[in-house]
Amino acid sequence: MHGALANLVRAYQFRDRDRICCHDVSVTQCYALEAIITRGPMRLGALAERLFLDKSTASRVVDALVRKGYGERLGDASDGRALSLRATSHGRELFQRIHAELIREQEELIADLTPVARRAAITVITRLASTAERKFGLADGPCCGPRVRKTAA
Repeated sequence: MHGALANLVRAYQFRDRDRICCHDVSVTQCYALEAIITRGPMRLGALAERLFLDKSTASRVVDALVRKGYGERLGDASDGRALSLRATSHGRELFQRIHAELIREQEELIADLTPVARRAAITVITRLASTAERKFGLADGPCCGPRVRKTAA
């Protein structure tokens, strides 16, 4: 099990690096775009938490997205002193292109599986991810909510 999961994770990490970086963004910048597109504008601290980055690293990611025209800073609705990051239309278009490409590739990978095997694989992977998130102290998964480490009170 360990070997199979390690190989799968490694393959996806290399795939993401090789595919995403061809689109003028790093993998981390793409994850940041995904976060602000799926969750809406967010402050630097929230983005850093979501991506498991320190604020200075998240700040550099945000600076790059803004410089490239994929993100923009705006006043935070709940605190006039704070800034939030949101995706520009150019950033949303870029993310949609990357996302569509990755989905097409995924469809090719599972094309030879039967529908029953596809559903079973999704069920197993989803259960493993949920169990791992609980065990390792993550509040929610990467596509289901904020990824915040739970701390003991």
